[in-house]
Amino acid sequence: MGKKEGIKLIANNKKAYHDYFIEDTYEAGISLAGTEVKSLRMGKCSLKESFIRIERGELFVYNMHISPYEKGNIFNKDPLRVRKLLLHRYEINKISARVDQKGYTLVPLRVYFKDSLVKVEVGLARGKKLYDKRETIARKDQQREAEREFRAKI
Repeated sequence: MGKKEGIKLIANNKKAYHDYFIEDTYEAGISLAGTEVKSLRMGKCSLKESFIRIERGELFVYNMHISPYEKGNIFNKDPLRVRKLLLHRYEINKISARVDQKGYTLVPLRVYFKDSLVKVEVGLARGKKLYDKRETIARKDQQREAEREFRAKI
């Protein structure tokens, strides 16, 4: 019998979807300490201001806040420390080539447990202009109105 693939969402980066067009996504592992994993199991993570950089052929996530584990005492790490993302070399090379183009950046989209492993969904993104953001908001408002009218008819 095969294992069931369980995905449990820890944190979502809604701001990234508002500020960027997401062109492509990648699933990356993340290098964590034991107390950080325990804190993530309790859902203590924020991606609001986080971003990803490629340095010396490796991906690192900055400003990802993982709250200290309450029972962790001296083993707790700095909540905003830089963490290494784990991807295959060919994926990093592919991403690096795209990021070198003007206007592309890497943003963490969500953090989740896949079975017992912590994964980060990395988005290759292109920045939105102000008029693009307004257009997206208008489209969402129209969709919300249509759903409201549909529910009213039933």
